[in-house]
Amino acid sequence: MDPFEVLAWVVVVVLTIPLLVLSVECFAAVWRWRSAPLPESSARPRCAILIPAHNEELMIARTLAAIAPQLGPTDRVLVVADNCTDGTADIVLAHGAAVVERTDPVRRGKGYALAYGRDALAADPPAVVIVLDADCTLGPDALRRLAVESITRGRPAQGSYLMTAPPQAGPERKVAAFAFLVKNLVRPLGLRRLGQSCLLTGTGMAFPWEVFRTAPLAHGHIVEDLGLTVDLALTGHAPVFVPDAEIRGEFPIDDKAAGSQRRRWEHGHLKVMLAGIPNLLKVALVRARLRPIVLALDVGVPPLSALVLISVLTLCALGIWAALGGPWEPVAALGTVGLVASLALALVWWRYGRETLPVKTLLSVPWYAVRKISLYFEFLVKPQRDWVRTSRDQPPAEPRA
Repeated sequence: MDPFEVLAWVVVVVLTIPLLVLSVECFAAVWRWRSAPLPESSARPRCAILIPAHNEELMIARTLAAIAPQLGPTDRVLVVADNCTDGTADIVLAHGAAVVERTDPVRRGKGYALAYGRDALAADPPAVVIVLDADCTLGPDALRRLAVESITRGRPAQGSYLMTAPPQAGPERKVAAFAFLVKNLVRPLGLRRLGQSCLLTGTGMAFPWEVFRTAPLAHGHIVEDLGLTVDLALTGHAPVFVPDAEIRGEFPIDDKAAGSQRRRWEHGHLKVMLAGIPNLLKVALVRARLRPIVLALDVGVPPLSALVLISVLTLCALGIWAALGGPWEPVAALGTVGLVASLALALVWWRYGRETLPVKTLLSVPWYAVRKISLYFEFLVKPQRDWVRTSRDQPPAEPRA
C-alpha cells in the first residue's frame, strides 16, 4: 500500500466516524417521541430565571412577557444588563423583573454575564437556575419541565432550542433552520433514546444550584455553551435532553447579522472540537467511563453543511483518482457510509423537517453548503476569537406589561 493510498484511507476513516455518529443519532430519533406528562407528585423547585442581555431593548419586553405566565409563586427573574448602552435595564424594571447592571468593556461575553448573575443570586440561592437568552420564546410548560428534570436527576437539563426562519426569509434561512433542527432536536433526542447525555445549546438550560455554583462560567468563549458542556462533562455533570421543553428563537432577517451569527457558531464549534475532544477521551480512559467517549463523538460531528461539503468533495476527489488508476475501495467505503447518512437525513426530514424545509427549497441545499466554503476557509486563516453580539431585528409588536 503506497503512501497516497494510506492517506486516502485515513481521510475516509476521519470522515466515516462523524457520518456514522450522525446516522446513529438520526435513526434513533426517527421513532416517535411520546410526550410524557409530568406526574402530579413532581413538585416544582424554586427557580431563578437568569437572562444575560446586551443592548436588548428591542426584544427583552417580548421575552419577559413570554416567561411571566410560566413563573411559579416562588420563582424570580434576574436580567443581567451587560455592558448596555440602551434602555434594556429600564424596560426590565418596567416589567417588574429584577436587573443588575454590569460594565466591563474588557471582559465581554455571555459567560462573564452569567457569572455576574450567579454572584447576585448567591445571597439567596434558588434550587434551580434556568438560563434563557433575551430574544427567545417558550413552549407550554417549558420552565417546569426543565426545572423538574434538572432537580430530579441532579444534572443540567437542556430544552429543545429551535430557530425559525422569518416569513420573508429566503431559502438559505430555511436550510439553516433545518440544520439547526437536526443539531438541537434530532441528534440530542437520538442520544436520549440511547441513554446518553447531550450538548448544551445556549438557552433553555437548567442547572441545580450546586452544579451552577461551581460551573466555570467566567470566560469569553464565542460559543460558551459548547465549552461549558465539555467542562461539566469532565466533572461528571453531563447534561440531559428534555425534548418537551421547547424554546424558540428567530434568525435575523439582515444577511450581515445572520452571517456574523453563523460565523460565531461554526468557528466556535470547530475550536471546541479541537480542544475538547482530547480532554473528554482522556477522562474516559482514566476513569473507564463510556459517557465522555459518546460526548466526544457527538462534539466531533462538524456543522452539518461542513460535514456534507467535505464528504462530497472528498468522494469526488477519490473517484477521480480511482478513474485514473487509483484504488476503488476508499470510494466504495466512503460512498456506502455517505448513502447511510443520506438515508438517515432523509428520514429525519420526512419525520421532522417537512414544514421547516419544504420540498421546493431542497434544491437550495447544495448552494447553501457551497456558500459556506469561505466561512470554513476563514476559520483556517483568521478564526473568530471574540464574542460578537448578533444584531436584532425590530419585533413586530411591543408587548405590554
